[in-house]
Amino acid sequence: MKNMSDQIESGLAERRALHLQKRRSAEARFKWYGRIAVSFGMVCVLFLFTDIISKGAGAFTQTYINMDITFDEQVLGLNRFSTLEEIKAVSFGSFFKKQLRAKYPQATSRKQKSQLYAIFSSDMPLILRNMVIAKPALMGTTSSVSLIADDDTDVYYKHGYGADSNIGRLSQFQKSIVNALASEGRVEKRFNAMFFTSSDSREPELAGIKGALVGSLLTLMVTLLLSFPIAVATAIYLEEFAPSNKFTDFIEVNINNLAAVPSVIFGLLGLAVFINFFGLPRSVPLVGGFVLTLMTLPTIIISSRASIKAVPPSIREAAMGMGASKVQTVLHHVLPLAMPGMLTGTIIGMAQALGETAPLLMIGMVAFIVDVPAGVGDSATVLPVQIFLWSDSPERAFVEKTSAAIMVLLAFLIFMNSAAVWLRKKLERRW
Repeated sequence: MKNMSDQIESGLAERRALHLQKRRSAEARFKWYGRIAVSFGMVCVLFLFTDIISKGAGAFTQTYINMDITFDEQVLGLNRFSTLEEIKAVSFGSFFKKQLRAKYPQATSRKQKSQLYAIFSSDMPLILRNMVIAKPALMGTTSSVSLIADDDTDVYYKHGYGADSNIGRLSQFQKSIVNALASEGRVEKRFNAMFFTSSDSREPELAGIKGALVGSLLTLMVTLLLSFPIAVATAIYLEEFAPSNKFTDFIEVNINNLAAVPSVIFGLLGLAVFINFFGLPRSVPLVGGFVLTLMTLPTIIISSRASIKAVPPSIREAAMGMGASKVQTVLHHVLPLAMPGMLTGTIIGMAQALGETAPLLMIGMVAFIVDVPAGVGDSATVLPVQIFLWSDSPERAFVEKTSAAIMVLLAFLIFMNSAAVWLRKKLERRW
């Protein structure tokens, strides 16, 4: 009997050891699955960032061509004492073309002349006129002027000059002129400040994100001013004052459901209510803020309620035990302790609103906007929509602009999410 019991125990011990070994092997495999999944995700993110940066880095530089421009008084019919109206009446386009033809007499045919003009930005006559307006003393002098290169010239010089002459859309005649200017040291790349100081343009070399950035900031300002107080007030009421009945249960279910509704539905709602019913104008930050407020409210309400729930009941009991009313307990004790979590949820909601495109397309914020909006009632676009518009343009220079704008948007999103993480770790209290 003893030998039999020893054999049984020995068999059970072996089975337990085998079972334990299988569990440990399964646990080790599960850990490796997780590591592989995390590594694969990091590789994908790294590949994405590398692709965006490699395509968008060129947009932060712009090609300039330094040339001597003679502001001939007889050709322009102006002098240093000319009035603003007289300067504006002069055709600086014809003046600029005469200057180019004088410097490159080999451009004899009409086609070659057109190609010569196309080396430079089409906005150069306006820039020259503004130079004369700002400094009338230029009249009668010869000055070295940095001319903005056309987008095709810019692409060729940055990616094709000295490497592959087939890059870009320049003709052989244009490439010969650019190569000659580059060999003379007259072509240079500079930091593209216009990318941050200019608004949208049909010409890639002149397009910038300032208008879209200002539109995004105005839209987010409206969203924050509306969504934060409404969400906090709703969370406080549902957690601290609302009775438990079917009506409050219905509200809670709908809040949770709204958090999962596709963003384009909020755009359709904004189109139907704010534009068609109330008659508000399209493509303005005010309406965009209203739409994004509807979209971000569920997120902020849910995070605010979670923050209020995290406050220990002993805080409420102590405050009410000292004679504080229910309202005083909530406003003076519960709300300050829950505020860090509320702010974290708000920042995450604003980051989500910053990257939204679909709901804003529904309310017309896809318009071509050149002027920088001065208020929430002016026509504007936002950075994600600007990226959408540029991505549909065929010019290669707009590919760089699109990737660069994505880099700026990602920088804002990373900053806002990092701020939310820092704020949570800095202000949270463990009970």
